[in-house]
Amino acid sequence: MLEAPIIVDAKGHLLGRLASIVAKEILSGQQIVVVRCEELNISGDHHRHKLKFKTYLRKRMNTNPSRGPYHHRSPSQIFFKAVRGMVPRRTSRGSAALNRLKVFEGVPPPYDKMKRMVVPQALRVVRLRPDRNYTHVGTLASQVGWKYAPVIKRLEEKRKQRGKLFYLKKKEAKKIRKEAERGTDLSEWSSLLEPISVHSS
Repeated sequence: MLEAPIIVDAKGHLLGRLASIVAKEILSGQQIVVVRCEELNISGDHHRHKLKFKTYLRKRMNTNPSRGPYHHRSPSQIFFKAVRGMVPRRTSRGSAALNRLKVFEGVPPPYDKMKRMVVPQALRVVRLRPDRNYTHVGTLASQVGWKYAPVIKRLEEKRKQRGKLFYLKKKEAKKIRKEAERGTDLSEWSSLLEPISVHSS
């Protein structure tokens, strides 16, 4: 178990398979942060999933609907609810495990500057046959009431642009450093520094 949180990039993962692995990890004490939840996939026909979600939206308490169930439409909360159903959330162990999980649409700071990982056991290209239908959670969420897809898309484009500029600057600096090392003769300095290094050791 790592002390630092593990950042999982949810793009291209199957929702249920990723949720089961994340649930197991947070129960064991690992902190997990899942980003880009809008890029999660669900296997199966899109229209069928939309009908199922609309059926779920009609479920309520007749005498007092404000008591629940609460119908979260954002992709991050859809994923969180999937994980929540896989842990014993009404026990102290389960509630502590859920406190170790964070979920986001897009990649907000400071996670945009941290290394992100994938889970091979949950990737769609690994687990789902190429001829099978699948749908994006972000698309489904937008059609059932999630209103922030354009905002997330705009922020993601800005983040990718910043990342591209950073990579180009890093590449240029690496190139300059390599040229400097190649063009500099250090043999004279090495002979001068050798007695000092021997004496210090």
